[in-house]
Amino acid sequence: MVRQRKSGILLHPSSLPGSGGIGSFGEEARRFVDFLHKSGQSLWQILPLGPTAYGNSPYSCYSAFAGNPLLINLEAVVDDGDLLPTDLKSEPSPERVDYGETELYKLGLLKEAAARFFAEASLKRKEEFWHFCNTAFWLHDYALFMALKEQYKGDSWKDWPDPLSNREPEALASWGERLGPVIGEQKYQQWQFARQWKKLKGYANVLGISIVGDLPIFVAYDSAGVWANPDLFHLDEKGVPIVVAGVPPDYFSATGQLWGNPVYNWDALGRTRYVWWIKRMEHNLRLYDMVRLDHFRGFVGYWEVAASERTAINGKWVEAPAVDFFNTL
Repeated sequence: MVRQRKSGILLHPSSLPGSGGIGSFGEEARRFVDFLHKSGQSLWQILPLGPTAYGNSPYSCYSAFAGNPLLINLEAVVDDGDLLPTDLKSEPSPERVDYGETELYKLGLLKEAAARFFAEASLKRKEEFWHFCNTAFWLHDYALFMALKEQYKGDSWKDWPDPLSNREPEALASWGERLGPVIGEQKYQQWQFARQWKKLKGYANVLGISIVGDLPIFVAYDSAGVWANPDLFHLDEKGVPIVVAGVPPDYFSATGQLWGNPVYNWDALGRTRYVWWIKRMEHNLRLYDMVRLDHFRGFVGYWEVAASERTAINGKWVEAPAVDFFNTL
């Protein structure tokens, strides 16, 4: 392999200037790609693109596979015919980011766009949509998770009624039917996200710009991945974390860092030959040209802390099956 020194800029798309409350995959992103190209750069590094939870951190997402619908460019949705130009009114101020205001504005319009799509879209567009739905193995669990989260006013999945938090098949089927329209909206958002990102990445690649993505080792507890795969994490019989991730005390913090993410059950993952992780890596390698594994140290050994602790002081190092994992990967 020929290795060549490259340079670029780290800038998350949400930081781009643009309409709609935060930066998006629209014209502002293409202008940034043009700037990189004209500046002789070849890399655009970004943070995780997932749907952010409370606090709006890209390192705390509702899914390890889904995209953040707030990054969808609404002008492109107008071009698709799913919104009218007159729908794009009362935009949030471009001077200062207000995620609460942006969510109300953008998610409301995407709900309208989904309704118009399902009612009026051409057969060709609907076939494209259903192909996306049928090939994204993670999509239905995520869409149902988000629909239930809306139904229960944002509560964590562990606080939902037991039949749902425990994923009893009859309850999932019943609520899946009951929440069908909302589930459809969530799937539409992910389809639009995937289409727009693919187009933007293609534009960057044509100009010689490679996308460097970030893949955090741990996922958020209140996420579709943990809800759908509790056996892959160290949870008790009620679905509550037994231990959580962090880092030990160091020069920067006398009490360490208590991240609070659930810790993987590496034995369970190993018995599946790491299928979930392989799918996650495949997904990220389709999203990006290169992937940075965040906290690579954690794949060799990780700092594990009892979930009852208030700091990371009393944790311990636990060895991870790095050699077997990466050989399989």
